[in-house]
Amino acid sequence: MPSGTRHGTKPNPDQNSSTPDDAAPDFAPDDVSENPLSPPDNSFRTQGNAGDRSSKHDESHLPLSSGLYLVATPIGNLGDITFRALDILKRADIILCEDTRTSGKLLSRYGVKTKRIAYHEHNAAKLRPEIMDRLGKGQGLALISDAGTPLINDPGYKLVRDCKAEGFNVTAAPGASSPIVALILSGLPSDHFFYAGFLPPKTMARKKELARFAPIPGSLIFLESPKRLAASLVDMAEMLGGTREAAVTRELTKMFEEVRNGTLDELAAHYAEQGAPKGEVVVIVGPADETGNEPSPEDIDARLSDLIKTHRTKDAADILAKETGLKKRDLYNRALALAKPSDD
Repeated sequence: MPSGTRHGTKPNPDQNSSTPDDAAPDFAPDDVSENPLSPPDNSFRTQGNAGDRSSKHDESHLPLSSGLYLVATPIGNLGDITFRALDILKRADIILCEDTRTSGKLLSRYGVKTKRIAYHEHNAAKLRPEIMDRLGKGQGLALISDAGTPLINDPGYKLVRDCKAEGFNVTAAPGASSPIVALILSGLPSDHFFYAGFLPPKTMARKKELARFAPIPGSLIFLESPKRLAASLVDMAEMLGGTREAAVTRELTKMFEEVRNGTLDELAAHYAEQGAPKGEVVVIVGPADETGNEPSPEDIDARLSDLIKTHRTKDAADILAKETGLKKRDLYNRALALAKPSDD
């Protein structure tokens, strides 16, 4: 345990056990070996709660050490739960869930009977003092989201921050994460990437946000609603460049998993024609082309002429400056010249 961490006062129900909490005990082979998810050497034994039939003939059902455990859960395929995650969820005093009903399906599948409490953005501030009190009394609490790795697009980071400030132990059982799965399946560069989460639902706000991301030298990862996907792709093409390589991924790890690659222009046209897809969507946009060649004056004029049809001159110059790295002042002056009526 790192120095400075604080423990609660939960007694160890088996004072004769010499197995430390963070070490893997030697599990005896049993009926769990029939489970196809168990390793072939029978080294893993599921950890039952008190009273659970499977826990009566081993010592591995001891409570967790006091602290907060961030546990990743499957993003689609329930087989993607880890042995360690199941161990923690079965031994925890409480499981904090984004939605107890959604998590209940997974937990029921693996016989996890631990009490669940809803913890989400709408009740987080109210519930956090109770959680801190439980930790102070020595309880081990697991935090999960509806799917994937907790704290990604949910309020859990505030709880982690408070726990660390109070000196409580915080650790994680890593696992599935849809942004990372989408990135590695996209075939786009993954040496540098930026997770942008959900874009604003309104067009103007969305374009403003995309303009901020345009200069980032790496792949961009977005979550998006299927209903807004087509409109978002159109805005991405405009703000990030229509020829930029991208991939739309959906239903990751599920039966109808799909990864569609193309330029942003191509993808925008496809979903405008086909309509909203089914399932959860993650969009990966590859890095901007770094050829090192500045656009020609003709290319600049063509792009500015196109932009000033739908944007103010100042905004058109700002957009192109972000796309090309050229000076905004020079582009603004050129846009003014192009917008000026001809003397002919």
